[in-house]
Amino acid sequence: MQAGIAVRIETADWSRDADILRAIREAVFVNEQHVPLELEWDGLDPLCTHVIAYVDGNSAVATGRLLANGHIGRLAVLKNWRARGIGSQVLRALISIARTNGLDTCALNAQTHAIAFYERHGFVAEGEEFDDAGIAHRRMVLKSASR
Repeated sequence: MQAGIAVRIETADWSRDADILRAIREAVFVNEQHVPLELEWDGLDPLCTHVIAYVDGNSAVATGRLLANGHIGRLAVLKNWRARGIGSQVLRALISIARTNGLDTCALNAQTHAIAFYERHGFVAEGEEFDDAGIAHRRMVLKSASR
């Protein structure tokens, strides 16, 4: 994290915070990466635990979600806030929630350009590269709650 940036990570409530979560994800996935709306909104959000990263008091700049089975997804940081450690804080928060919920393993489907980011957090790539919404991905797994 850069000096001078105060980041606050909060657990979100889909019914209360859906507009904030949607705005961040649509900016990143739909507008920047051209993911079709029908793929982005898969119907799973009400079943997930979400977090939101706030900076400068109450500006929401990042989000991610955790499914009950330990799958992390939809990690998005607004373009102007990337490379400041905010994505790492969101990821660590989701991993912490998974461990609090008794999960020893977390998994995610990483865009291939982000593999090194996830490796820095202990994730290991598994299997072959695959296409999701026109973007190359690889499955990655983080095992053991001892990390």
